[in-house]
Amino acid sequence: MNYIKPVTLSALALIASFSVYADDMQAKVQAYIKSGFHKGKNQDPKRLEQDETLKVCSETRGKVSGEQAKAIVEREKATIKYPANGILMGNWQKGKKAFTDGFAMRIGRYEPDAPDKVRGGNCYACHAADPKELAAGNLGTNLRGYGKIRGNTWDTVKYTYDKIYNAQSVIPCSNMPRLGHNGVLSPEQIADIVSFLVDPASPVNK
Repeated sequence: MNYIKPVTLSALALIASFSVYADDMQAKVQAYIKSGFHKGKNQDPKRLEQDETLKVCSETRGKVSGEQAKAIVEREKATIKYPANGILMGNWQKGKKAFTDGFAMRIGRYEPDAPDKVRGGNCYACHAADPKELAAGNLGTNLRGYGKIRGNTWDTVKYTYDKIYNAQSVIPCSNMPRLGHNGVLSPEQIADIVSFLVDPASPVNK
């Protein structure tokens, strides 16, 4: 049985060296990404640092245990902020603009954006919504007829608001950006987007 030991040790050494190599490569990748940031507004490389939720999702590749999923939902729900007036359905016309415009979670650029640039969700990058808007992505759920299908009950409105504000509070390890949590959209903008999706008068539901 002695001949097994060298093979076992070699395998362990290979695994260990690969782990060190992977860690070293990860560090180099992170350093390279950080080097792309420049001084200026919205150029903070701290955005590359993962919080507890993202670390868990990365380490498990999104396949979290029931206990981990529960912890994520509870932690992320606690971050949600609602409009000062308590109204979760705003103006659908404003919501259409916030849904369409902006750049969502873009990281870095060579020159700062103009002060009057709209800060919206760029939601069409992943979702279809208004049937007349053909330039829509399919990475996310097709939202055409959202309110017509789901109705405009309080449960639908609150679920929609929470999902947009912090998708992790609804679906652990969701690929959707935490648009309110990360300050991309204000609570008022999110309420407007909720209206754009739910209001029967919105083109989404025509």
